Amino acid sequence: MFLMVYYTKLVQLVKFNIREDMIMRDYSSIARKTTRTLFFSGSIVTAGMIAIATVNSIAGADLSGVPAWAGIPSTVVILAAALGAFGWGLLIERIGRRGSLAIGLALGAFGSILAGGAIMGGSFLVFLGGLAFVGFAQSAMQFGRFAAAEVHPAETRGRAIATVVFGGTIGSILGPLLVGPIGKLATSFGVNELVGPYGIGLIFLSLATLIIFFWLRPDPTVIARELAQIEETSQGKRQARSISETLRQPAVVVAITSMVIGQMVMIMLMVITSLYMKDHGRTLTDISLVISSHTFGMFAFSIVSGRLVDRIGREPVILMGSIFLILASVAAGFSSNILPLAGALFLLGLGWNFCYIGGSTLLSDQLSTAEQSRMQGFNDLLVGLASALGSLGSGFVFAAVGYRVMGFVGMFFAFIPLFITTWFTQRRRQTRTVEV
Repeated sequence: MFLMVYYTKLVQLVKFNIREDMIMRDYSSIARKTTRTLFFSGSIVTAGMIAIATVNSIAGADLSGVPAWAGIPSTVVILAAALGAFGWGLLIERIGRRGSLAIGLALGAFGSILAGGAIMGGSFLVFLGGLAFVGFAQSAMQFGRFAAAEVHPAETRGRAIATVVFGGTIGSILGPLLVGPIGKLATSFGVNELVGPYGIGLIFLSLATLIIFFWLRPDPTVIARELAQIEETSQGKRQARSISETLRQPAVVVAITSMVIGQMVMIMLMVITSLYMKDHGRTLTDISLVISSHTFGMFAFSIVSGRLVDRIGREPVILMGSIFLILASVAAGFSSNILPLAGALFLLGLGWNFCYIGGSTLLSDQLSTAEQSRMQGFNDLLVGLASALGSLGSGFVFAAVGYRVMGFVGMFFAFIPLFITTWFTQRRRQTRTVEV
């Protein structure tokens, strides 16, 4: 019996060119370890990023002296993230996800130092330069969801992505709540209170760099290639398509559209809410509570949305997310009081979550291993460019016509993924009916 097993294994090694260590690997255990590592690192990165984002518009208005420029700092972060995303996709192909993520997070820690120092020195340009490095870190960490997806089978892919995104729950609560106390601590040392959140970013991004570098082993890129090689032995090799060929697939269009629009609408309202509240006499603590509610909606229900993605499908979850975005956009501008605004911002975060996880899973379903990193980078490039437009426009729209009108603009855009996903779902049903 032992000889038969050994002979069968030898035939597999020779016939399919599968290495012996690939057969001996416990891929399910590796997948769990990978997801845990990305969960922990993502949670502290989110805390640092949200602490920074909470005061970016305020710092931008103060340093520039022009209220209409309040959205520029967040725009710089998003543009840097967008431009960096495609570069990270190419770097991942060369050195893998572990090295790419570690480099990205280290750059973010450096950017936090620059931004905090610029506030102390009163330099708007240096401040924006520091935020550009923070944006590079943000786009690098966003690849963590795809790293989790590529080491899991399709039937659990939604939950894997959701678990990584759920890590942001800790950060969504911790980050904003630290803004007020750290601001007071900075003031006690004779430093501008706005410097404090960038100190949080430095500490948390540095810690996440160490977690990724030492714990993300083996590299998810290596595991994904091994799993693809094993799959090819039974299903045949799948040729890699160009980006233009991939974009001709309706499912890819739906996935990208849901993430692009969801991100743009969410960013457009979120980045200016701090300034809107400050103009109505709210304190940093009040602002941080509302942002905390928003980020709680973004991350806390990820496990729910991930399970829904795997059980009822990717498209229904995207549709639900679009509806949440529409409701949030309408509700946000009707009151500057903390509770109504916190409720609207919570819905905004929840809508983003459903569109983001549903879209990310749907996109992962459509890509082979050879296509993943480059196409994922291109997707995040589009997401970043669209949200940069929303962030930049938010300051000018807010200055010109106010917060409520900006909410209605967000509502208009939120209808786009609703319409296109409905069209795709009906088209697929018609195709299945014809085939039957």
